[in-house]
Amino acid sequence: MTSGFSQENGSEQRADEVWTVGQLNRRVGDMLQGQFSRIWVRGEVSNFTSAASGHWYFSIKDERAAVRAVMFRGRAQTVGFVPKAGEKFEFRATVTLYEPRGDYQLQVEAMRRAGRGDLHEAFLALKEKLAAEGLFDESLKRAITTMPRAVGVVTSLAAAALRDVLSALARRAPHVPVIIYPAPVQGMDAAGQLCQALQKAIDRNEVDTLLLVRGGGSLEDLWSFNDEALARLVASSPIPVISGVGHETDFTIADFVADLRAPTPTAAAELCCRSREGCLDAVRVLSTGLASRHARLLERAALRLDRAAALLVSPQDRLRQQGEKLNQLKQRLTRAAAHPQERRATSLAALRSRLLYAGPDLAARQQSLARSRRDLLATSRRLIERRAQRLVAARQTLQALNPRTILNRGYAIVRKDDGTIVKNALDLSVGEQLGVELDQGSVHVSVLQAHGLL
Repeated sequence: MTSGFSQENGSEQRADEVWTVGQLNRRVGDMLQGQFSRIWVRGEVSNFTSAASGHWYFSIKDERAAVRAVMFRGRAQTVGFVPKAGEKFEFRATVTLYEPRGDYQLQVEAMRRAGRGDLHEAFLALKEKLAAEGLFDESLKRAITTMPRAVGVVTSLAAAALRDVLSALARRAPHVPVIIYPAPVQGMDAAGQLCQALQKAIDRNEVDTLLLVRGGGSLEDLWSFNDEALARLVASSPIPVISGVGHETDFTIADFVADLRAPTPTAAAELCCRSREGCLDAVRVLSTGLASRHARLLERAALRLDRAAALLVSPQDRLRQQGEKLNQLKQRLTRAAAHPQERRATSLAALRSRLLYAGPDLAARQQSLARSRRDLLATSRRLIERRAQRLVAARQTLQALNPRTILNRGYAIVRKDDGTIVKNALDLSVGEQLGVELDQGSVHVSVLQAHGLL
C-alpha cells in the first residue's frame, strides 16, 4: 500500500521509499499553507519581542493552548500601536511551518483589538486614507509659537483634562491668557460640536495656539477624535494645533494631523508656550549681557578720549615746531647746492661697490647645478622604485579582494530586481524574483519560502 504523500517532483511515494526530514517538513508546510490560508485567530499576546530589524515575535495563547507567531516589519508598521503582553487581539494570519525545527507558526498579516474589531478597522482605514492624501506630512506642520499672545483650549468644561491644563498653565505661564472653546468630547454628536468649537476659534483669531485635549479612555470613548471632518479641519487650521488626547499610549487621527502631539493634556499645556521662569532667566541673561557690553563700550570710549587728548597741541607749539622744521630744510638745501659734485661722486662709488658685490659667480653656480641634477636623478629613481613596489602590493591586494575569487570557491551573490544584495532571508517575500550570480554565468530564481533564524 502506497502513502498518500507526494515527493517534490509530484510523483507518489512508494511504500519502501524513505523520505528525508527536510522533505517531510517541506511537504507538511505546503499542506498547512494550503489548508489554512488567511484565517482569523483570537488570543492573548505573550512573550512579545520587537527585534532590531523591526520584526515582531510573540506567542498567541488562550486558556488551553499557545502557538508561536511572527509579524514582519512591513506589516507591523501599519498597525499603529505596539501590543503588550496580556492584551487580547484578533489576528489575520497564514499557517506556516518553520522547517529547521519542524515547528508550525502563524505569519500575522494584520491585527485588531478583540471586541473592537470594527472600530479599529475603521480607524486603520481612515488613517491610511488621510496618509495617502498627505495630511500627515511633516512639511505641513506649523511651528508652535513660544511666546503666544493667548492660548485656546478646545475641550469639555467638565473634563478633568481642562483642570489639568489650567493648573499647568497657571503654574508654568500665569502671564498667558487662556480662552476656552467648550465642546463635549464624548457622545454621538461630540465630533460635530468639536468641529464647531474649533471653527469658532479659527474665525475669532484671538489666540496663537490651540490645545485639543481630553483625558484617557477606551477606543469608544476617544472615537470623536477619529472623525474625518475634525481631522481635516485640524489639518487646515491656520492656527497651530497641539493634540493631547488620552494617555501616552493612546493614538487618535487628531494626533496624526495636529502640528504637535502631546502624550497627555498636561504635556500639551507645557508645550504650548515658554514658562515664566524660562522667560525671566532669558531676561536676566540678556540684561547681564547688555550691562557688560555697555561697560565695554564706555571703556573703549574713554581710551579713545585719552588718546585724542594726548595728541592735542597748542597753536604756539605747532608754529614753533613748523619753524624748526623749516630751518632744517633750509640748511639741507644750502649744503646740497654748495657740494653737488662731491655728493654725485659719493653716490657713484656706492653704486659701483654694489654692482661688484652683486655680480654672479658662474663656476660656483654650475657646480651647484650639477649637484642638484645628480640628487634629482637619484631621488627620482628611488621614488619610481617605491611606487613600483606599492603598485605590486596593490595589485596583489586587489586580486585577493576580487569577489570573483570568492565566487570561484562555490559561493554566489543574490540580488533583488533593484540590485540590492540579499543578506537576510526574512527580508524576502514569497514569489519575489531574485538574480543569482555565479562564477560562471547567472540564474534567475523565484522565492518559494523564506526562513530566517528565530
